[in-house]
Amino acid sequence: MAAASGDGDQSSRPDETDLPDPADERDAPHPSDKIYADGPATGELEVAEAQIAEEVAMDAARHREDAPDPAAAAKPDEVIREPEDVAPDTADDEHGEARRVSRTGETEPLEGGGERPSPKAALVYNPTKVDADALRATVSRLSARAGWSEPLFYETTVDDLGDDVTRQALEAGADAVLVAGGDGTVRAVSEAMAGSGVPLSIVPSGTGNLLARNLRLPLTEPEAMVRAVFDGDRVSMDIGWSELRRPDGQTVEHAFVVMGGIGLDAAMIANTNPQLKKTVGWVAYVDGAARSLANAKPFRVMYELPGHRLHSARVQSVLFANCGSLPAGLALIPEASITDGALDIVIFQPKGPLGWIFVWRRVAWDNSFLRRFRAGRRVLALRTKDNAVRYSRGAGIELATHDAQPVQLDGDEFGEAVSVKTRVEPGALTIVVPNGHSTDGL
Repeated sequence: MAAASGDGDQSSRPDETDLPDPADERDAPHPSDKIYADGPATGELEVAEAQIAEEVAMDAARHREDAPDPAAAAKPDEVIREPEDVAPDTADDEHGEARRVSRTGETEPLEGGGERPSPKAALVYNPTKVDADALRATVSRLSARAGWSEPLFYETTVDDLGDDVTRQALEAGADAVLVAGGDGTVRAVSEAMAGSGVPLSIVPSGTGNLLARNLRLPLTEPEAMVRAVFDGDRVSMDIGWSELRRPDGQTVEHAFVVMGGIGLDAAMIANTNPQLKKTVGWVAYVDGAARSLANAKPFRVMYELPGHRLHSARVQSVLFANCGSLPAGLALIPEASITDGALDIVIFQPKGPLGWIFVWRRVAWDNSFLRRFRAGRRVLALRTKDNAVRYSRGAGIELATHDAQPVQLDGDEFGEAVSVKTRVEPGALTIVVPNGHSTDGL
């Protein structure tokens, strides 16, 4: 085979004696050139290719031996998992918010809140009643200061007054829930939280704030109620339930935290102008009362408290209450308590215009003023009792009417019913109050 030498002689393969003089070492070929001065022979290439093919075959055989058995890999659920079937890992970033890492390596915010580490709070709010941006910022800031995870936020809608989103928050593992909205929003959220053991903080909003007023919470300091989630106290309060039977026989059950009623009080709420209520607040109910009283007619009701005999009476309204205070400092039921495991029943049965004067005197003067003073209580003890307003107390009340009557729960209309069955669930709702807040008389 011909070879190329460093001096251009092509007659024979050079040996070590033919190498260039050391003085010309800078021009000498690399030592590896001694092996193949002009490349390998064809036969040597064929041998190398055969060796490579053999090694590839052996490697493939080893791979088949190491591969798992598909049937065994599918156990125990008989499904062979693909890489994309496995949910990506989550981790906390520098802001403490759980995030998802995509397959391209980018971080994506989690769609749900269940993966977010605890403790975490959830805010349920009515966007028409609050400054949503400011409130969300406050909850986020105080959560971070307390060392909690980024909070969860849920807005109420026309179709969801707050109960459905509250259940979502509880399923996501919320350690506390804040509610900001009107009395209807508070009622719906409380209904969903009954029996959960998760504390509820009421951030006063809207016009009524009936439960907040009865709890004597700060009505003009929303941040105080947000802060109370992290450093406040807890109070276990009762919650009421009303099972309503419609004229068509259908039954529904809803909770109430303040009071419900059937008859004139519900008609008054139904006749209140929504726009006027939005403008002047609870004072709008005066307009609703005026509209209702003009056509008010007593109706026959059969009612019974647990452990008592059945009664029949012609009434204007029957209230079943968990709380006793109304706006403007009116004490409808001075002795009502949210922790006594009982509901207070109020039956209004005035006879004619004079009877309504007795009702007003009883609520606005006797209960709300005279009872505050020792001398006033002596006057009340000497006064002849009238039947315009009758009070009872028990674990609930069951009543039925001949004709369907309007029903209200915590100031919201709930249609008409021919029977109402109420009950109390003692201590079913855990309420947050500011640290050191007085609970005497609740």
